[in-house]
Amino acid sequence: MSETTKPNNRLLAALPVKEYKLLLPKLEEISLTHAETIYEPDDVIRHVYFLNRGMAWLLTRVTKGNLLEVGVVGNEGVVGLPVFLGVKTSSNHVIAQGNGTALRIKTKDFLKECERGGSLPKLLQRFTHALLMQTSQTVACTRFHLIKERLACLLLAMHDQTEADKFQITQEFLSNLLGVRREAVSKAATNLQQNGLIGYSRGKVSILNRAGLEAAACCCYSIIKEEYKKLFENSDRS
Repeated sequence: MSETTKPNNRLLAALPVKEYKLLLPKLEEISLTHAETIYEPDDVIRHVYFLNRGMAWLLTRVTKGNLLEVGVVGNEGVVGLPVFLGVKTSSNHVIAQGNGTALRIKTKDFLKECERGGSLPKLLQRFTHALLMQTSQTVACTRFHLIKERLACLLLAMHDQTEADKFQITQEFLSNLLGVRREAVSKAATNLQQNGLIGYSRGKVSILNRAGLEAAACCCYSIIKEEYKKLFENSDRS
């Protein structure tokens, strides 16, 4: 990537030009494939990823063989945040959703850039806050909101992050993300489909009525979206 090419990752794009130019030689552009594992629990975090396209699920294991979504990262942030907080290993399964791209940096180089000071650590602090807020909101959502509402939230997040009207995801994986039985996901998806909000066939979801899907979602979607909007307020590149 050249110095004149603006990164699609919003956190990198928010850096002052001089700081981004110093970071750029250490960034490696890579491709991510659908369902690719980025980290498993207890993996040493050897690279940090600034996502350009696509998204990554942050998953925690709740029972043997079952995973639950606790967060999602797209081009507004970074995957590998624990090293910024002084933790060398991942506590989550981190899995790519859809085919995407990222700018990867070695952990030792990432930490050196953070130690340099400037805007990067400040933006990472704000992103950490937003991610923690997202996680806490997801916990509340899991406890209090209907499966149909939660599914609508999840699909809206995928629509935002992948920037595609159609994406690949199975009902089995959706049931893991939501922490419910597959039959419950099937019932919720059928309801959304019958109302003309989505199409679902052979593990592929199509967004047919974005406004209707937003109306079907619980308040958590707008709360989380607003929090990430604050992340980049007053942080334009200079």
